[in-house]
Amino acid sequence: MESKIKQNGSAHFTLKDKSIELPVYSGTAGPDVVDISKFYRDSGYFTLDPGYTSTASCESQITFIDGDEGVLLYRGYPIEELAEKSSFIEVAYLLLEGELPNPSAHEKFSSDITYHTMVHEQFKTFLNGFRRDAHPMAIMCGAVGALSAFYHDSTDISDPRQREIATHRMIAKMPTIAAMAYKYTIGQPYVTPLNNLDYTENFMRMMFAVPAEPYQDNKVLTSALDKIFILHMDHEQNASTSTVRLAGSSGANPFACIAAGIACLWGPAHGGANEAALLMLEEIGDVANIPEYIKRAKDKSDPFRLMGFGHRVYKNYDPRAKVMRKACHEVLDALDIRQDPTLKVALELERIALEDEYFVEKKLYPNIDFYSGITLRALGFPVEMFTVLFALSRTVGWIAQWKEMLEDPAQKIGRPRQIYTGAAERSYIPMDKR
Repeated sequence: MESKIKQNGSAHFTLKDKSIELPVYSGTAGPDVVDISKFYRDSGYFTLDPGYTSTASCESQITFIDGDEGVLLYRGYPIEELAEKSSFIEVAYLLLEGELPNPSAHEKFSSDITYHTMVHEQFKTFLNGFRRDAHPMAIMCGAVGALSAFYHDSTDISDPRQREIATHRMIAKMPTIAAMAYKYTIGQPYVTPLNNLDYTENFMRMMFAVPAEPYQDNKVLTSALDKIFILHMDHEQNASTSTVRLAGSSGANPFACIAAGIACLWGPAHGGANEAALLMLEEIGDVANIPEYIKRAKDKSDPFRLMGFGHRVYKNYDPRAKVMRKACHEVLDALDIRQDPTLKVALELERIALEDEYFVEKKLYPNIDFYSGITLRALGFPVEMFTVLFALSRTVGWIAQWKEMLEDPAQKIGRPRQIYTGAAERSYIPMDKR
């Protein structure tokens, strides 16, 4: 990756009797950055930034977020345009290669992915070693990490061709493994992928088809899921993406790096947000109970919080939520299930959040997790599969970030520092004198 950052002046720090000058760089958009990579060498001080919320850990040309303005760009393209006009395969190519594919490139990339969707036959034996009641994310963590044992001919990260094959394999096999994890936990036979179906249609069939009857695809439902996949593909240097980059910085194989990302995504503060939103709706239970929960949400002394409203990054409306809201309502109309008690609660909460002065003033708009949770429930996915679907779509972003990191000449193994507050140096005391 050729660096595109430009120096834009310098920052000056005075620490005791020492003056430190640090370069300031500008990117294409977003805040300028102060380069502190040599700060310790020149000053003898570390910097402290818990959670790295004010630290740029890398240069990236993939995704840009402006939380104040509610902007999300993939390679410069607004997420709303891509979700409405593009497809999963097309956007995957964009994230990986930097540009939208022309027809021939699209056909080749689609073919490369399609013909890697099947898994090694012995992989089924491996999967059958899990307990039947295992959480699908537990299976995903183990199964994706184990891919390096089945496909060790594509684990040499110094070989560009092996990196490319590993990329195609992971993107292709993730839906197959996700569907297998689901089928395994409910005791149904695995459904083999079909090469004449597109990416999302194939996944829906592997999830919900059974040998006893023909499977009928619903274009509205498949389109909604395709949008969910696109909207979740990448989101800058979030926790799981940073985990993938950190694991990759050590030279770990790509399957291990993605497994690390899946493990991080499993955390309820990250990938479990749409699951938490749906569980909250089920807790509320009935439209008649909403006023009580709204009152609790406004009470700072009450621990209850409305899940799926507002966003840590977006201080304005989540741009992904605009697309997801439309797709959500299309699904509800297509299935004619607006009378479902949980969905009725969701729709009334949505109405209140968009009109209530308290929510509008604090910009607590429904976010993508709110709408995707409702949509996935309507599509027939059980709650425990929500984060699995997140992992499936985010795999593309993780791989794009991993690939970019390996091609960055400034890349080095991650090694955060700390401020030590433990015991000072002390001498060992023999056991009989303690």
